[in-house]
Amino acid sequence: MAKWLIVVGLIILGLGLILHFAPGLLKWFGHLPGDMHFRGERSQVFIPITSMILVSLILTVILNLWR
Repeated sequence: MAKWLIVVGLIILGLGLILHFAPGLLKWFGHLPGDMHFRGERSQVFIPITSMILVSLILTVILNLWR
């Protein structure tokens, strides 16, 4: 369990550094075809379907290579 927490922490740290020092690098994320954004007069809903499928595929490949 401790090993997993360390790995997840390092991944979050890496993403944080990327977003801090190169904010335009992941600007495309959340704006893929299939990501839905609905705006009303008083509310808005964002459903990142395609982005989450991409994240799931990447994590699946990484975890399968790691095992």
